[in-house]
Amino acid sequence: MEDPKRNFAQKLNAWGKSKTPFVFLVDYRIEKPQAWTLDDDNLNEIRFDLNGFRSIDKDEVKSPLPEFQFYKFPVPFEAYEAKFNHVVRNLKAGNSFLVNLSVPTDITTNLSLEEIFGHSEAPYRFLYKNEFVCFSPEIFIKIKGNRISSFPMKGTIDASVPDAENVILADSKEAAEHATIVDLIRNDLSMVAEKVWVEKYRYIDRIQTSDKTLLQVSSEIAGILPDDFEGKFGDLLLQMLPAGSITGAPKPSTLQIIEAAEKYERGFYTGVMGYFDGENFESAVMIRFIENQNGNFVFKSGGGITAQSNAQNEYQELIDKVYLPFAHVPHIMF
Repeated sequence: MEDPKRNFAQKLNAWGKSKTPFVFLVDYRIEKPQAWTLDDDNLNEIRFDLNGFRSIDKDEVKSPLPEFQFYKFPVPFEAYEAKFNHVVRNLKAGNSFLVNLSVPTDITTNLSLEEIFGHSEAPYRFLYKNEFVCFSPEIFIKIKGNRISSFPMKGTIDASVPDAENVILADSKEAAEHATIVDLIRNDLSMVAEKVWVEKYRYIDRIQTSDKTLLQVSSEIAGILPDDFEGKFGDLLLQMLPAGSITGAPKPSTLQIIEAAEKYERGFYTGVMGYFDGENFESAVMIRFIENQNGNFVFKSGGGITAQSNAQNEYQELIDKVYLPFAHVPHIMF
């Protein structure tokens, strides 16, 4: 029986070695990974813009963003709290230090997935058929030459909060969460790189949404790949996935806690999308994700939970992350 994981890895390894450009998607469970070379006939089923590496013509003229509606219907707080409490019990029992808990939120909008993709202002965007659209701000890994870098994003605050940047950086819960994820990513990079260091620690990214600006805290961890790496991108991804920033630490036991708490299929949400242009490799974590479920749109979002977390605050954070990434909006109704 064919092993989708192994087949995927072998394809990427071969394309990497021959310096053949490609685009790829990996789902959270690594059960249905997809990859295309740029001459693949099936490439017309998808659209992507991955930090400038794109499927669409650079001179394409966007139609004006129409007036639109966007409503979100979060799960009741009590339902979220039950999942949150399960996670916290495991944290206090020492089964994990950090758990990324996510939930699906029903949304309605008069926009199509293609329109959302077309008007999204995010560095990493992907439209897969009429099945999902992703507009992610979070880099997973970049490889240039023999240098590999990862950029975990952990910690979010509404920019309208007075002195928001200092508030988020001074928050002890957020600081502990971020330190844990940086340590996890450093360990993950150590599996594939010979030397690993923290290049930049806890800096602020600004994320524009359709109704507000969010501040998110990121770090950069870097390493040096071994001389015999030879473009084995498939093997590297299988070693490092699922991404630490959307699971937690330690990863094996945390994955079990996530499955028991969430009780839904993430699918491609929190997987990874990326490209190789023949020289450079770049990828992003698939967060900020809308899925078409039989004509109904579901926005999947979440956040990191530690033993210090407050259920109401975490609930509000995952609601804040349900947005359309439009910087210039003519009209919105929530």
